[in-house]
Amino acid sequence: MSLPAFTLVRPRTADEAVEHLAKHGEEAQIVAGGTDLVPNMKAGLFAPKVLVDIKSLRDLSYITFDPEKGMEVGALTTLTAVAGSPLVKEHYSVLAEAAAIVASPLLRNMGTIGGNVCLETRCVWYNQSYFWRKSIGFCLKKGGNICHVAPGGQRCWAVWSGDTAGALITLDAEIEIVGPEGTRRLPLAEFYKGDGMDRVHLQKNEILTRVFLPVATSGYKGSYRKLRIRDSIDYPLAGVAVAMKVENGVCQDARIGLVAASPAPLLVPGVAEEFRGQPYSQELVEAAEKIIVRTAKPLKTSLSTPEYRRTILQVYARRSLVQLWAGNGKS
Repeated sequence: MSLPAFTLVRPRTADEAVEHLAKHGEEAQIVAGGTDLVPNMKAGLFAPKVLVDIKSLRDLSYITFDPEKGMEVGALTTLTAVAGSPLVKEHYSVLAEAAAIVASPLLRNMGTIGGNVCLETRCVWYNQSYFWRKSIGFCLKKGGNICHVAPGGQRCWAVWSGDTAGALITLDAEIEIVGPEGTRRLPLAEFYKGDGMDRVHLQKNEILTRVFLPVATSGYKGSYRKLRIRDSIDYPLAGVAVAMKVENGVCQDARIGLVAASPAPLLVPGVAEEFRGQPYSQELVEAAEKIIVRTAKPLKTSLSTPEYRRTILQVYARRSLVQLWAGNGKS
């Protein structure tokens, strides 16, 4: 489990980092916090010849809020800073909750919001040592020609397990990407491809630099809950983010995001239409649970059964809705 040999470069600007990525092509990889990349390199999943260390780009570590424009978060802002920010807690509480239970305190101190948004997908057949993977036959994602989760197809089902993405898509977040052709901005929901192997719309010579949150979702009540084997360190086996706008007990808007249920974070369709203009009722919550069952299709990508994970998604959604809607936002 030792690291392979590599050359480390430390650019001083985002543009300089892009130049290094363009120069070295497939042999280069970005590292910031390194909390996911370094363990994967030790397991032999990646062996880049060049690591482009962008951690020192200080102008990408910040959180600002403008009442007319919304929030802007630099991609190198640590998860600890996001979780502890009074601005994030006040205006986008579901993001603060999601960031607060990523991994463990030590990893949140190193890990960044940009890294979590770009996290590698995970699967029990893939995230193992070389010896383990060789013994069972390599998978489609690394060295093989079969997906052990769904052997009949050619699609990789490794799941998306970045906690903050589930929260961010409920808030209509957008991201900024810098590359050789300049800067582009797109909705975060469109960033994910839904393919465990080719997971995001990010070229090898591009860097995610900023996250934007709109004024429209500022002040929404939020809750994030996740299932994991241990209460710290582990990635989610199922995660549910809920963001709601409630006035005098009546729902004005509602969004539910799911992680670890698919190769991409999912925004549950039809929830806002079902809830909008309605006071809390058990029937509406049950209707949301039925939509979640139709939306979430977890397969055997973890040590937990798909049936249990699907049930947990319903349970966590129900608890969050009761807390935020019937419980007036109190735990």
